[in-house]
Amino acid sequence: MTLDLPPRIGNCIDGRTVEPLGGEWFPKINPATGERLADVARSRAADVGRAVSSAAAAQPAWADTTPVARGELLRAVAHAMQLRREEIARVVALETGKSTKDALGETSGAIALAGFYAGEGQRLYGRTTTSGVEGRQAMTIREPIGVAGLIAAANTPIANVAWKLFPALVCGNAAVLKAAEDAPATAWLAHEIARDAGLPPGLFNVVQGLGEEAGAPLVAHPDVPVVSFTGSTSVGREIAGIAGRRLAKISLELGGKNPLVVCDDADLDLAAKWVLLSAFSNAGQRCASGTRIIVFDAVYEPFRALLLERTAALRVGTGDGDDFGPVINLRQLDRMLKALEAARARGARILAGGARLTGPAHQAGFYLAPTLVEGTDAGDDLSTTELFGPIACLYRAKGFDEALALANDSPYGLTACIHTRSVHRAMTFARKVAAGVAVVNAGTFGSEPHMPFGGVKQSGNGSREPGTEALDIYSNVKDVYISTDPART
Repeated sequence: MTLDLPPRIGNCIDGRTVEPLGGEWFPKINPATGERLADVARSRAADVGRAVSSAAAAQPAWADTTPVARGELLRAVAHAMQLRREEIARVVALETGKSTKDALGETSGAIALAGFYAGEGQRLYGRTTTSGVEGRQAMTIREPIGVAGLIAAANTPIANVAWKLFPALVCGNAAVLKAAEDAPATAWLAHEIARDAGLPPGLFNVVQGLGEEAGAPLVAHPDVPVVSFTGSTSVGREIAGIAGRRLAKISLELGGKNPLVVCDDADLDLAAKWVLLSAFSNAGQRCASGTRIIVFDAVYEPFRALLLERTAALRVGTGDGDDFGPVINLRQLDRMLKALEAARARGARILAGGARLTGPAHQAGFYLAPTLVEGTDAGDDLSTTELFGPIACLYRAKGFDEALALANDSPYGLTACIHTRSVHRAMTFARKVAAGVAVVNAGTFGSEPHMPFGGVKQSGNGSREPGTEALDIYSNVKDVYISTDPART
């Protein structure tokens, strides 16, 4: 299939693609080849203001539309995405460097999520309850908030757009999406599909640009009462400060240094499979990536040997037969290489990888070999800093209690996994691990559209998206009391 991206990817405002008001552009580079894919609008505060004004003008009529009707229109958008599934996947693959197979899987997940939230139009529940006052009925209803400011990441670009856009819309809000600077075309195409499927102009606007120049003005805009952000903890703190000063509602889904514990009674073959998937799939570019592999002493040596054998067999590239592709940009690659070199200087042992791939198939792209590290302690920078790449560290634990303590010895708390045949160990770990998601005998990733996702500690602010819990982010709950007069019956 051929695909022609526009040579310039502009902003999408009020149902039209428009150029940035300042006339500035920046290049989007294909991470697999190092080649320029397109020029992207370098938006500023004026462009953000234009998008917010469009959204604010369109939102009241959408809020007056019944939730069922909103859901039906969103179902039409989901159906349009299904019809153009291969086209979406091709854009995702071009922008991220992942294989077409993986991009198709991500796109299918985004469509499933869109369908789930379309159905929520028929289930936008409040509740009725009793009152302590005679002749009175008490209930709650959900109401839209207004304009939702959405800031998405580039690691799974179409899934991240759907994750935020559909719950915001079904609740009756309009949306301004600050697209990930490394995935501008995916957001542009999502807007085109939604527009062509009949979504009214102004309800979904896309602003391209860099974080400080386009994202910050969106967070600070007084007419954006709710902000949802997926990205790094450091940026999340800045967003919390800016939005918090004006008491905007905030959802923050931030970083992770997620533990995967391998017990002495684990199926080692199964555990090795899931360690490699958790650490290296999507080039390790998941907030839920398994980067801290905690192994019981009793099985440490054979399990390490098994991991090294299987890591050596991994194939890096963009083909459907490859295991993962490049990291998203050169800046990220350089950051990871510097972190590995610094860890090596502190005594860490690089067991596998640790270097940029430079062979004929990789030399122009941003590829890091799958990397396993040993000899770092829980407080080392490599153990406490999210690198967002195909890097995992191995740690020894004497037994369950020490493994659980190591798992919890982290500033983050997003996801966690344990491999064991013991129901007691599994249930104790799930209850005591400091994480928003706990998994038994699989990977650290793989949350489903109807389930809440989010973390504790520095992995978020307590909000949960997706699942029905996301409706609490994008709607306000209003108490309604109705008093009746028995004398009038």
